[in-house]
Amino acid sequence: MIYIFRVTTGQEKIVSQMLEKKAKAQKLEVYSILVPENVRGYLFVEAATENDAVHLSQKTRHVKGILKQNIDVSEVEKMVKAEKPAALTIELSDIVEIKSGAFKGDKAKVIKIDENKDELTVEFMDMAVPIPTTIKRKIAKLFKKAGEED
Repeated sequence: MIYIFRVTTGQEKIVSQMLEKKAKAQKLEVYSILVPENVRGYLFVEAATENDAVHLSQKTRHVKGILKQNIDVSEVEKMVKAEKPAALTIELSDIVEIKSGAFKGDKAKVIKIDENKDELTVEFMDMAVPIPTTIKRKIAKLFKKAGEED
């Protein structure tokens, strides 16, 4: 049976690792833990019984609860196979344009990507002294891939 765990947004990978360790230590019948990249704040846990799933979720940091609905394997497959949005295809050394905030319209080069926090560290192109600045990925859109010529 597949159970849906509500977890703190941005902590999905950490929680999945904690749940895996807890399942092994307590010898619970947990077969798999899925962290879908395009569904934030949720984990899918395949366990033998609801009791195992509930026991796994109890007293685990960042786990907010278990949804009481059954989910078909086909629904999980759709979520796993869904393509990443274009914003997620930003890679190191790409040039991005800022969509909102104080730097709206500015171009910047990506120097670091933090997948867990969904943040980019960028250096703005038009500044005399490049200062690394951390921004949320959702306010940046791809302007030019690394290596592309004007």
